[in-house]
Amino acid sequence: MHRVFATLAVLAFSATTAFAQKKAPLVEFEMMTWPEVKAAIAAGKTTALVYTGGTEQRGPQNVNGGHTLMGREIVRAIALRLGNAIAMPVLPYTPNNASADLPGTIGLTPEILAVVLERIVEQSMTTGFKNVVIMGDHGGGQPDVYAATAKKMDAHYAPEGKHVYYCDRAYAPAQDDFSVWLDKQGFPPGTHAAIPDTSTMIYLGEDKGWVRMKELPNAVGDPVARPGQPALKPDPNVPRKNNGISGDARRSSAELGKRMFDQRVDYAVKQIQQFIAPAGKAAQ
Repeated sequence: MHRVFATLAVLAFSATTAFAQKKAPLVEFEMMTWPEVKAAIAAGKTTALVYTGGTEQRGPQNVNGGHTLMGREIVRAIALRLGNAIAMPVLPYTPNNASADLPGTIGLTPEILAVVLERIVEQSMTTGFKNVVIMGDHGGGQPDVYAATAKKMDAHYAPEGKHVYYCDRAYAPAQDDFSVWLDKQGFPPGTHAAIPDTSTMIYLGEDKGWVRMKELPNAVGDPVARPGQPALKPDPNVPRKNNGISGDARRSSAELGKRMFDQRVDYAVKQIQQFIAPAGKAAQ
C-alpha cells in the first residue's frame, strides 16, 4: 500500500513539474507586477504591442466584445512568438457608431482614437519600452489613424533611438487571404460576423460562451459578393435581414477558426520581425 501511495506521489509531482515547465512565459502587461515588467524589459522584452479590439454587434450568434476577446488571444500569441515583446492591455473601443436597432456597438471617433493611441505610445515609452507596435482587430481607423499615429510618433521618438510601427497584416491582409481560401474551398462568402470571425470565436471561446452555438444554424444575413467581385447592389424587392451578419456564418467551425487565428498571428509576427530584429532565440 505504501508503495502505491509513493508511486502516486511521484506521478503527481512529475505531472506538476511537467505543467510548470510547459507553462508559457508571462507576456501580458496587465497580468504582471511592476517588478516583473521591469525585469522583462531589462531581459530584452523592449517592444510593446498596442492592440485595439472593439465593442460592436456581431450578429445574434457572437457576443459584442468579440474583437476585444479575440484581440487578447491574438496579441498574446504574437508576443509569445516574438520573444522580445509584451502585450499591452487591449483597448475595447475603436471608431464605430452605436445603433438602437442593433444595440451592441459603442464606438469612438477617429480623432479620439488618435489621441488615445498617442497617449498610450507616450506612456509605453516612459515605462521603458524602446519600440511600440500599433495594430488592431477592428477595421475602424485602419489604416488611416493607425498609420498616421505611428508615423507621427516615430518621428518624435526616432532621434532617441526609439521607434513606433503600424502592423497592418494582422487584420485586413490576413482576413482577405483567408476569405480567398474559403472561396476556393467552396464556402459561402461573408465579411462581418461571418465565417472568419465566428469560426475564430468558436475556436478561442466556444467553452467560454463567446458564441451562441444554438444560433449558428440561423446565422445568415444580408448577402455579400465573393472575394474579388464587385459589391452586390441591394435588391429593392428583397427586404434586408439587418441582423448584423454580412454573408453566411452557418458553416463556421473551430477547425476554420484555428486556421484563421494561426494565419493572423503568423502574418503579424513576420511583419513585426521585419520592423524589429527578434532578441535572443528566433521565433519558431
